[in-house]
Amino acid sequence: MYLYLCPIMKRILIAAFIISLCACNTKEDGTIGTDIVNNTASADGQANTNLPDIKFEEEEFDFGKITQGEIVSHAFTFKNTGKSNLIISSASGSCGCTVPHWPKEPIKAGEENKINVVFSSEGKSGLQEKTITIVTNCEPATRILKIKTEIIVAETAK
Repeated sequence: MYLYLCPIMKRILIAAFIISLCACNTKEDGTIGTDIVNNTASADGQANTNLPDIKFEEEEFDFGKITQGEIVSHAFTFKNTGKSNLIISSASGSCGCTVPHWPKEPIKAGEENKINVVFSSEGKSGLQEKTITIVTNCEPATRILKIKTEIIVAETAK
């Protein structure tokens, strides 16, 4: 069965298809991501071995029990064990209460550095588990760090 589409309808469908392709790789800030083209394998299938590589001493940290309203921090130490400069392009917490601070300058091969994560327990209670997403020029490009804590709410005087 043949479906007839008028020329205007064809143009609308083509435009919608093109827009949907572009929208699939658009970041929150409106820029278009390049993650889909960051394939380091060469045409012969051999991986690029000259990449940086980020190795963390630990990828999870438990603050233990803290009191509601406390602000705590932890430094995640890492080393570039690769063969070229490591660049951290972004680091983001899973919510506004978790704020990472990362080095903006390239980390040379063999060097160590830290990502400091600050957590605010204001308005929170009970067990809390948060993640920090790190985006680098390594392969894979994204790494996840985790923090957790149990927040104790102080009893109020009656």
